[in-house]
Amino acid sequence: MRPMTAPKRDLNRRNTQRRDPAPSRISYRLQRLWLTPFVRAALRVGLPAFVVTFGLGLYLADEGRRENLSSIYTDLREKVKNRPEFMVKLLAVDGASPDLAEAVRVALALPLPQSSLDLDLEAARARIAQLNAVAEVNVRVQSGGILQVSVKEREPAFVWRDAAGIWLVDETGTRIAEIEDRNDRAELPLIVGEGADKAMAEARQILASAGPILPRLRGLVRMGDRRWDIVLDRGQRILLPVKQPSFALERLIALDQAQDLLGRDVQAVDLRLQSRPTLRLAPYALAEMRRLRGIIPAEKDL
Repeated sequence: MRPMTAPKRDLNRRNTQRRDPAPSRISYRLQRLWLTPFVRAALRVGLPAFVVTFGLGLYLADEGRRENLSSIYTDLREKVKNRPEFMVKLLAVDGASPDLAEAVRVALALPLPQSSLDLDLEAARARIAQLNAVAEVNVRVQSGGILQVSVKEREPAFVWRDAAGIWLVDETGTRIAEIEDRNDRAELPLIVGEGADKAMAEARQILASAGPILPRLRGLVRMGDRRWDIVLDRGQRILLPVKQPSFALERLIALDQAQDLLGRDVQAVDLRLQSRPTLRLAPYALAEMRRLRGIIPAEKDL
């Protein structure tokens, strides 16, 4: 049986609205924007950097403040660089002869003592490297206030004589120093001629092949910037070909060891045509050979 009276309604429940858990449109867009990597980086890094830069710019806009900061920095730098532990008081040069060491000191021309913070080591190394006698150089500041210059000096391999003078050159043809007399370095082979300094590799090969006749060798002459002549004692000369001069010289040395060719009255041996070597005899030997062949009569027959 149904009751005659209707159930009471809860007025408070009817008036209460259910809350929607979904975010609002603006909140959703802001959340999506915050998840963007660029925006996060801009807010975390860019915004603080902008604030600091802007504030620093406002502070430095005043000329008096800039001058104060500059003077503070200058005073602080002067105090630091003039401290005893930063002062260079001595220049040491290692690996160089006395003459080259003096040339290094003159090239640097450093007023000592001087702060190491004022030294330009790369510029100092470049000035030393310009010296002809220097192959390699290393410049560094050591403890104790020492500027250490380590030099690898070029080793002279030849004495080169040209129209300008007499020079010591290394195995690459680089000039090392000028000398007054060839006899000052008599132990080194002499090279003469235009372009001789550019053909050092070939000159070394010729000297390596001339082992048995080295005691008689007086020098190498570059002919026409194309080939070499070997000058021996007694005025003898060996004319080498343009191509394979070492091979031609080795053949001549083998012939000399078998027949004592260079021990005879021969002025020159022309090897420019390897298939047909030519001998140039001394005047007395040529006259004697002609007499023996009956080309000219002997003096007693005249």
